[in-house]
Amino acid sequence: MPPAITVTPAAMAKIEAVRSKSGHPDACLRIAIAGRRGGQFVYELDLVAPEDAPSGDLTVQTAGFRVLVEPGSAANLEGAVIDLDASALGGALRIDNPNEGWRDPVAARIQEVLDRQINPSVAAHGGFVDLLEVRGGAAYVQLGGGCQGCAQVDVTLRQGIEVAIKAAVPQITEVIDITDHAAGLNPYFQPAKKAS
Repeated sequence: MPPAITVTPAAMAKIEAVRSKSGHPDACLRIAIAGRRGGQFVYELDLVAPEDAPSGDLTVQTAGFRVLVEPGSAANLEGAVIDLDASALGGALRIDNPNEGWRDPVAARIQEVLDRQINPSVAAHGGFVDLLEVRGGAAYVQLGGGCQGCAQVDVTLRQGIEVAIKAAVPQITEVIDITDHAAGLNPYFQPAKKAS
């Protein structure tokens, strides 16, 4: 069943303008949740020609056009409002979603540790740590910015992040880093070169 989504008149006007400018006046707005950052969802918003819409997408009919929703994102978009953020340069769409944040109290506590202790520390090196999920006694995190690809990431993870999370949230027995560190572009520390 498609979620109840509201599109404000200001957002509709922006979408209409983009559809007209792109030469696809019948394009549909497509929404998917791509992940989380700081307990908030990261959204993918695209304009899709009706004939290019994925066959499994759910359709929400609004006044004037259709909104397509990726099926796995539907439950987390129930009650969402798509609006125009006038403070963004040129006006950008924003989603006000009552489902954001962590419902699980353990995940909410871990997020608090990341927000108050961990991220302010790693921000000095251009890094950040995102909580992706909590499953069993494991907290799954992803590191970014200067932490992605950093030669000191194991020390930061085991002696900093993991220690702080386990101390504050005793239900957590391990912290698992799922970051692709090989994709890091600008690590703060470079590995030491071995003397030949």
